[in-house]
Amino acid sequence: MDRIYISDRTLKQAGRQMPLSFREKIELSRIIDRLEVDSIELPAIENQKVDSLLIKSVSSAVKRAEIAVPVLLNAESVARTWSALQEARSARLQVCAPASSVQMEYIFHLKPAALLSRVAETIQECRKYTDRVEYIAEDAFRGDRAFLISLVQAAIDAGASQITFQESAGTSLPEEMRRELEEIMKSIRSEGRVRFGIDCSDDLCLADACAVESLRCGVREIKAASFPLGCASLANIVRILSLKGEKMGVSCGVRREEIHRVTSQIGMLCRTNMPSQSVLSGLQDSGDEAELSFHDSRESILRSVEQLGYILSPEDQDKVYQAFIQIAEKKGSISLREMDALVAAEAMQVPPSYQVVRFVINSGNEIGAMAHMKLSFHGQTLEGISVGDGVIDAAFLALEKAVGRHFELDDFQIQAITEGREAMGETIVRLRSQGKLYSGRGISTDIVGASIMAYVNALNKIVYEEEAE
Repeated sequence: MDRIYISDRTLKQAGRQMPLSFREKIELSRIIDRLEVDSIELPAIENQKVDSLLIKSVSSAVKRAEIAVPVLLNAESVARTWSALQEARSARLQVCAPASSVQMEYIFHLKPAALLSRVAETIQECRKYTDRVEYIAEDAFRGDRAFLISLVQAAIDAGASQITFQESAGTSLPEEMRRELEEIMKSIRSEGRVRFGIDCSDDLCLADACAVESLRCGVREIKAASFPLGCASLANIVRILSLKGEKMGVSCGVRREEIHRVTSQIGMLCRTNMPSQSVLSGLQDSGDEAELSFHDSRESILRSVEQLGYILSPEDQDKVYQAFIQIAEKKGSISLREMDALVAAEAMQVPPSYQVVRFVINSGNEIGAMAHMKLSFHGQTLEGISVGDGVIDAAFLALEKAVGRHFELDDFQIQAITEGREAMGETIVRLRSQGKLYSGRGISTDIVGASIMAYVNALNKIVYEEEAE
């Protein structure tokens, strides 16, 4: 029975179609990995600092699947992408180029001969780093068939180990696709050196049927998504192969018994408009919350800090580890959420560039929340006024207005640290700037005041590092 490989492209598509935070993308990769798909695809590097950090973080988080990332048609992009993939258990470089003249000339501004040469050269460059190189023929079925065949043949001769045909238009019927693929694959000399894959658009709601029909032509990898994103459905493909695979002489390794539960979690993560903390805490409460003990090694403690998304200097690593030992010796164990608070309290303590002079919050059952924030910055007075969905949202928006910058709010936590009517509240705010995570901590009997303190604390860390650079 032939093995069918499943490549999940949810994360590759998600960035284009939905605003997931950095932390949500990492959590999404972990969830998909539980299904034991063969590979997880990520978008190409555009912003080197941010996107490289995402690839490195996903590579560390994923324990089973291969990580596949596209490269641009130049040596610099290949080297940059491979460097980001060093933490991956297994990695694949993807060379993407269109086979249709429409995309070739209007997107890449290249003539057929020039494109063919660039594809071959890029694949050869990829082979300097790995033998896991995939050529994706974009818009494969709308161009000249003879050119598509010559492009695929050049990719194979240059060393590609996989060829994927992308049906971009989404207008093919299953039998039309099978006939087209049969004619193309008859003309390709592969001699068993490559695996063929398919990536179907779902414009006619036939992506699943087209993908399964392509298996009759020798295709052995299907690209699908675990959330509806305009391509084949991972859940549907796995179900079809489970029910009809034996008759077709094929099978896949995806855990069918986990499909419903995991895709439900993915759906919740992708659909929600709630802050990321609320979504992630729900997932952690279901059994994903890990604890660290006094007996864990320094390496494992610092690795957990990296998994939270932090990049610490050696000095801050020492501070966090020593603080962890002091607390764990008394408490026994520390959860990841508590570790987050510990990092906020110990790491990157900096002189305050921004200081809160005064704030006023107005709210009630008949008026929306409004915040007026007054800050000082190196002797200069800054003010911001904003309305928001609740007092915390209004306060954070007013801070952004005063500062004149927007930061991604990666996480926001509130917890009581004393009891009674005058209980002290602790807040943790995690902001992301240029792909790097900065956390701030605030403590007060006024939870709004504690939240503002935490936000400004994180903001000062960002500014301190920017000014130092």
